[in-house]
Amino acid sequence: MGFFYISFLAVIQGITEFLPISSSGHLVVISQIFSQPEHTLDLDISVHFGTLLAVILYYRTDVILLISGLLDTFKLNFKSSNAKFFLLLVIATLPVIVIGFLLKYSEFSNNLRSMELVGFTTIIFGFFLYFSDRKGKKDRTQSSWSYKDALIMGFWQSLALIPGTSRSGSTITGALLLGFSRKSSANLSMLMSIPTILASSTLLIVDLANGNIGQSNISVFVMGTSLSFLAGLIALSFFIRFIRTRNFTPFVIYRVLFGLLILFLAYY
Repeated sequence: MGFFYISFLAVIQGITEFLPISSSGHLVVISQIFSQPEHTLDLDISVHFGTLLAVILYYRTDVILLISGLLDTFKLNFKSSNAKFFLLLVIATLPVIVIGFLLKYSEFSNNLRSMELVGFTTIIFGFFLYFSDRKGKKDRTQSSWSYKDALIMGFWQSLALIPGTSRSGSTITGALLLGFSRKSSANLSMLMSIPTILASSTLLIVDLANGNIGQSNISVFVMGTSLSFLAGLIALSFFIRFIRTRNFTPFVIYRVLFGLLILFLAYY
């Protein structure tokens, strides 16, 4: 892959990782248009690492609380608010780890990457987001997040293993249906992305450990990490500010139009 294509993928990954429009769906389409692989393994790791750094920096205060909760958990101090926060994220992450592991090692995930499926899921889950945004009560705050809520949102997050669904879109949909406000839904979704991206990056690193990394791969890693970090941080900042005063309809419209484009490319 050339410099332009690598840069383009890293920026697209950074932008679409946090917006409810599906990063995997965009990468599938781009790979089809350019007749190129969606990612090499080293680029995949770098863009995940870049977006991980972006969300950690943006939510640095919450990350400090999570680390404190982790330490409290090791001390068996489960009654602290930070320990509860940490355990809630663990519970919310378990479904995607278990289901993702089964899909990866059964190789069933290879059957989920067709253009047709991506087109339909992009549109269908866009309508789910619209419905939840219209019907959700939106009167709950992040502080009321319970273990039951975390588990339910965890299963919504696991739906994002289907390309075109969108991890942030599905978790926000789940949170809205549980009655959380738009801002709290977005914040919970982004916080849930931290252990999820970390887990997926770990799996990628394990895969990479079975091969060798050369000098050219190091340059790809640096470039992919830097560009996805900057793009992700800008997209995340924009998104959180946007939904404070607006609804998710613009993203739904984009998803429907993008899904129709994918289906057009798939069938014509």
